[in-house]
Amino acid sequence: MSSLSIFLSIIAALFIGAMSPGPSFVLVSRIAMSRSRLDGLAAALGMGVGGVAFSVLALAGLTTLLSHFGWLYLGLKVAGGAYLVFIAFRIWRGAREPLHVGDAGSDRRALGRSFTTALLTQISNPKTIVVYASIFAALLPKAVPLGLFLAVPIGVFAVEAGWYAVVALAFSATHPRRLYLAAKTSIDRVAGTVMAGLGVQLVTSGLAGR
Repeated sequence: MSSLSIFLSIIAALFIGAMSPGPSFVLVSRIAMSRSRLDGLAAALGMGVGGVAFSVLALAGLTTLLSHFGWLYLGLKVAGGAYLVFIAFRIWRGAREPLHVGDAGSDRRALGRSFTTALLTQISNPKTIVVYASIFAALLPKAVPLGLFLAVPIGVFAVEAGWYAVVALAFSATHPRRLYLAAKTSIDRVAGTVMAGLGVQLVTSGLAGR
């Protein structure tokens, strides 16, 4: 199997995974609707950077380390779940607050917050690195060529940032934003509930594995 075939197989598998609904999708779509298109794109960039971090860690063999030190993986699951619950609490708490949206209102500080929140949400789920590592273990040769080692993180960034950029552009359009503003309280509470549910599931699965 050539390096190009391996690369394309990895990217295709990760793209399918990126399109699966989860906390990242919930967060990026809400940021795009509630803040601005630029904020949504900043969040997409954060998702891309988080994906690169996971790919580098997987290539470096972190999964092997986690398999030898189960308590470390469980700790990461609990911490990641707790962070998702924290984000859910903030969304729920602000559900009734009035909102003014518009691309003109996005400054560097706001864009930085959108980027950071997305990045932390992306890397808060340790299950993602297991997915990355599983795909890499199944498709990468034992001796990874340098070109492939360098190309994979770039491809991962393109997949993660590209997909969530599409999500951001779609949900920051006029019609989705109008619908969001008309039902902000309900949508935020649903989003908060989904995020909290994912976080609690991560925490309980971590504690159950003790």
